[in-house]
Amino acid sequence: MAGRHLMGMIGGVVADAEPQTSMVERAIAGDELAFARIVATYHEDVARIAYFVCGDLDIAEEAEQATWAAAYRGLKDLRRQDRLRAWLLTIAANEARQIARSRRRRRVRELALADAGRPTDQDHAALLDLADAVGRLDPRDRLIVGLRYVSGFDSAEIGQAVGMSATAVRVRLHRLLERLRKDLGDD
Repeated sequence: MAGRHLMGMIGGVVADAEPQTSMVERAIAGDELAFARIVATYHEDVARIAYFVCGDLDIAEEAEQATWAAAYRGLKDLRRQDRLRAWLLTIAANEARQIARSRRRRRVRELALADAGRPTDQDHAALLDLADAVGRLDPRDRLIVGLRYVSGFDSAEIGQAVGMSATAVRVRLHRLLERLRKDLGDD
């Protein structure tokens, strides 16, 4: 099921005041509009984490589609409906990682800049350095950094997504940030 097609079905309207659990229950019961609302609500988050994990727009788009197909099939198995966002982002990250691994290709990563004026050559170089440093991380480490700094997960949520304790996640994040600072010469 194509996420963009579903968003068009509901005119891009994001789920209003409907409780998330009700929306999930209706989607499980076969209500396509309820599932379309889930897609509309979480599409940007899914796209962002997929791209961050793989660094390739084509792979990220493929991962998004695979995420929505997997979510549609697996929604009935979701144990905690209040954890829908975390569940979806974990699926997206895993799909991006698997697709990237199967393609075994690397591309230059392009980072979008906020429109805060024209970036300088120095800003551009710093972003390229950051993209390069992040790209050298192990895919699992990129996932942990992405879930924290792109998707805003806390250490407990990340731990649940990657099978680690919250404490282990905090230690791993600390070490990863130190490594990135060292790689960037930002002591």
